[in-house]
Amino acid sequence: MLVEDFEAFYQQAVELYKARPLETRYSIKFRHSEGKLVLKVTDDRTCLKYKTDQQVDLRKLERITSIFFPLMACGELPAEGAVGQEPGQQPQQQPLGGAQAAGASKKARRRG
Repeated sequence: MLVEDFEAFYQQAVELYKARPLETRYSIKFRHSEGKLVLKVTDDRTCLKYKTDQQVDLRKLERITSIFFPLMACGELPAEGAVGQEPGQQPQQQPLGGAQAAGASKKARRRG
């Protein structure tokens, strides 16, 4: 079934996955000749499709993909705003000289 509204597609796709997680598949197809992006979620009984030809809709693709990867990998939705780190944690910074110093000593070993 072709769903015209992305929000409706998103909700139905998540519900479909939660109902039958082992049988549900998510696929992305880009048809270059038509310039269309097709998102499909199916469990072989129900097939949901969302088609678009707007470049602006690529953000929607990122949104649904960021939901389906954790769902299919560990079975739970990620926390809002979490992108690989715990809330309140600062991203770790590497010192600038560390990688450069390692590269310099590597070059010295190769030459000598």
